[in-house]
Amino acid sequence: MTQVKSGDTVAIHYTGTLLDGTTFDSSDGRDPLEFVVGSGQIIPGLDVAMPGMVVGDKKTVEIPCAEAYGPLNPEMRQAVPREGIPADIPLEVGTQLQMQTPDGQAMPVMVVEVDEATVTLDANHPLAGKDLKFDIELMSIT
Repeated sequence: MTQVKSGDTVAIHYTGTLLDGTTFDSSDGRDPLEFVVGSGQIIPGLDVAMPGMVVGDKKTVEIPCAEAYGPLNPEMRQAVPREGIPADIPLEVGTQLQMQTPDGQAMPVMVVEVDEATVTLDANHPLAGKDLKFDIELMSIT
């Protein structure tokens, strides 16, 4: 049987959960996720779990945050004056907004704190700082 090696294109079905069992993503009901092993297209901890698998293999992989979306970066949180945000933008905690970087790139941010004077926005990935678990099944190697 052919085993996965770096450079192979694979397709997997997966369910990603937090360590408390909360599902954050799944390919259930969708086409399998296809990617090139070792290319950096997926998080490092999942990428390194692929070599050696054969079609039909199933495994559970626990991935520390450093090998997933990285630790929380305090520099990615910023308090901005409330008057600097247009009045028509909702400012409830948990609201996802999009900001523009100085070079014009769109950057998703989440409202994490609101008080009378400021709104604190967080540009960390929503899964930054979290250890993850993936149940994966290898569907194909090409």
